[in-house]
Amino acid sequence: MILSQQVCTIAEQKESAIWELNQKIWEYAELNWQEFKSAQATAQALEQEGFSVTHNAANLPTAISAHYGTEGPVIAFLGEYDALPALSQQAACAVQQPVGQNTSGHGCGHSMLGSGAFGAAIILKELIAQGIVKAQVKFFGCPAEEDGAGKAHMAREGLFDNLDAVFTWHPDSANHIAGSSTLAVLGVEYRFKGITAHAAAAPYAGRSALDAAELMNVGCNYLREHMIPDAKLHYSYKDTGGTAPNVVPDHAALHYFIRAPKVEQMMELFERVNKVAQGAALMTETQVEWSIVDACSDYIPNRPLGMLLADCMKELGAPAFEQTDIDLAQQFQATIPTVQQKENLANACLSSGLRYSDYAGLALDTHTPNYIHQPHHAEMGSTDVGDTSYCAPTAQFYLACAAIGTGGHTWQLTAQSNSSIGKKGTMQAAKILALAGAKAAMDSDLLALAKKEFLEDVPNGYICPLPPKQEY
Repeated sequence: MILSQQVCTIAEQKESAIWELNQKIWEYAELNWQEFKSAQATAQALEQEGFSVTHNAANLPTAISAHYGTEGPVIAFLGEYDALPALSQQAACAVQQPVGQNTSGHGCGHSMLGSGAFGAAIILKELIAQGIVKAQVKFFGCPAEEDGAGKAHMAREGLFDNLDAVFTWHPDSANHIAGSSTLAVLGVEYRFKGITAHAAAAPYAGRSALDAAELMNVGCNYLREHMIPDAKLHYSYKDTGGTAPNVVPDHAALHYFIRAPKVEQMMELFERVNKVAQGAALMTETQVEWSIVDACSDYIPNRPLGMLLADCMKELGAPAFEQTDIDLAQQFQATIPTVQQKENLANACLSSGLRYSDYAGLALDTHTPNYIHQPHHAEMGSTDVGDTSYCAPTAQFYLACAAIGTGGHTWQLTAQSNSSIGKKGTMQAAKILALAGAKAAMDSDLLALAKKEFLEDVPNGYICPLPPKQEY
C-alpha cells in the first residue's frame, strides 16, 4: 500500500475523534487566553492517542505541548482554538441567527484548524507506531492567535527550537499554499494623563488627555505619507476620558496596531509613532506612557516544505464535496455581496496565481494550485505563525472549508466551521498535513534543504518582538 493510501486509511479510522474535537471547541467558542475547555479537550484527545502532554506550556495556562516517539526527525504541527467576540452563529445555518446575544464564535475557523492539526498528529503517530515512518511528532496547542500572539510567547521560551519541520494550515474559502510573507504587527497602548477642570468655568485650568489622543491620531495620519507603502497603522480608543462634555478629561488611551513587512521595519516605525505621541503630549501639556500589548513577527515561507505541501495537496486532491455541500455553499454565497467575495479572494489569488475569474461560477473550490515562492510579497494580514517560522523551517497552506468568497471573522465562517463543508475540508487538511509530515521525515535530503534555506533566511536567529518579561 502506498503512503497516501495508508494516510487515508488511518484518517478514516480517526475521523470521529477528529471531528468530535472540532465540535467541542466550536461549542466552547472561548476567547483568547480563556481557552481552558478547548485546551483541556485537545489535551485529553492527545493523551487518549498515546501522546505525552505538557500542560501550561511556556507558562501559558491554555498552551499545551504534546510529544510521541523517541527517535528520528522531529515533525511538528501547530493547532489553535481561540474564538472571536460577537460572532456566534447557528451551525450550518445560512441565515444570521446567533446562538446567544453578543456571544463569541469561531469566525476564523480555529476549531477546524486545531482539530485538523490534531488529526495530522495522530495520523503520523499511527504511521510511526506501525513502523512505517521513523520520526518524532509534536503537537502544539497555541492560544490567543487572534489577539495576544500566543506563539510569540511560546517561541520566546524556546518551544519551537530543535524542530526539523513545522506544518500548519488555515481554513479558507480557497485552496492555496502560503508562499508569501505576512506583516509583522505590534500592539501598543498609549495612555495620556492630563488635568481635569470645569470645561466652561475654568477650561484654562485643565489639560485635556483626550485632546492629546486626538492630536496623536492626526499626527499619525500625516505620518502615513512618509512610511514605506506596505506599512500600516490602525487604532481604536480604549478610553475617551468619560462621557461628560463639561469636564476636561484627565485620562485617555489609544490602542495602536503598527504593521510592516519585517520586524525590523515595524520596530523602526514604532519609534516614530512614539515621537508623535510625545509631540501630542507636549502640545497639550499632558503626559504619555505606552506599553506593548502583543506582537508577532512576519512569516517566512520555507520553499522546500511549501513545495512538499503543494505536492501532497495534488496527490490527495481538494476536499471531495458533494452536491449537498454545493447547495449549502450557494446559500452562504447569496449572503455575501459579490464585491466582498472578490476582496476575500485577494490572498488566495496572490498565493495561487489564479485570477478571480477562475473562481467565477463556483460555489466550492476544487483547485490544487502550484506553490509560488514569493517571500518579498506580504499578505495584508498578520499571524504569530511568523514567530514559529523564525525558530524552525515552517510551511502552511489554506484549504476550502467554506463557500468561495467567504471572509474570515464573519458569522458565515462560524456557521460553516461546524458543517459538512467544514468537516470535509478539515479531514482533507489533516491528511495533507500528515502526508507532508511523513514524507519529510522519510527524506533527509529534503529536511537538509529546508534547514539550509531557513538558516539563510534567518541569519541572526529569532529576536522576539515582545519585551523580555512581557506576560500574556
